[in-house]
Amino acid sequence: MLRIENLTVEVAGKTIIRDLSLQVGEGEVHVLFGPNGSGKSTLIKTILGFSDYKILSGRIWWDDSDIAKLPINERVKLGIGVAFQNPPAIRGVKLRDMISNLSASNLGYEPTALATKLNFPPEFLDRELNVDFSGGESKRSEILQLLAQRPDFLFLDEPDSGVDVENLERIGKMLDVFLTGRTGLLITHMGHILRYVKVIRGHVIVNGTIACTGDPLKLLSHILHEGYGWCEKCLISGGRECQ
Repeated sequence: MLRIENLTVEVAGKTIIRDLSLQVGEGEVHVLFGPNGSGKSTLIKTILGFSDYKILSGRIWWDDSDIAKLPINERVKLGIGVAFQNPPAIRGVKLRDMISNLSASNLGYEPTALATKLNFPPEFLDRELNVDFSGGESKRSEILQLLAQRPDFLFLDEPDSGVDVENLERIGKMLDVFLTGRTGLLITHMGHILRYVKVIRGHVIVNGTIACTGDPLKLLSHILHEGYGWCEKCLISGGRECQ
C-alpha cells in the first residue's frame, strides 16, 4: 500500500532523510523505531506533503501511484489518517464538532460514546480543539479524531508519548482492535505501545535512513539492552535483517 524508494529530503537547507526505502503492504501494521532527531516525524510530514519538506530524490508510491507531487488534501483523500506527536491547538473549533463531522462522513462513533471508550472526560468535547489540554489529553484527542475518521492507513507518531500507564493500556488495546484489517505505521522511540498493539514488521531509522529491519520485538530487545548504538553498527555495515 505504501512504498518509498530511495527518498532523500531536505528541510530548511539541511538534508534530514537520506536514501530511505520502506514498504508497508496492505493490511499490515509496521513499527518504525528511532532515536530523537533521526527523521521519524520528518518522514511522516514528507509523506503527507508538507511544503517545507523538499524531496531531492526518490519516490513515494501509494497503491502503485506516485504521490510525491500531490497536495496534502489529495493525499488525505486517498485514505490517510495521522495522529501527530505534538498536535496543534485550534481556537474556535470544538472537539465535539470535529468528531461529529468526521463520524458523520464515515458512519463512525457518536462523540460521547467514543470519548468514554478512551476514558476521555466527556466535558472536554465542548472545549476548543487541544486548547489548554495536557500532553496526554492532546494525545487522546488526536486518537479520538483518528478513530472517528476511520482512515485506511494510519500513521501514529509517538502514540505512547506523554500518556500514563492506565490510559496507555486503554488507548493501545483500542488501537489494536481498530487496526485489525487495516494498514498502519507506528512511530515510537521506546516502544511502550507494543505491549498492546500487534505489529508484524519493525524498522529502525538512524541518521535519516533505515539501518535495519526485522522482527519488531527482537529489534526492541536490542534497542532496550544495547541502545540505538547497536543499530548504528547495522547502518555502518550497509544495513541488514535483524537476527
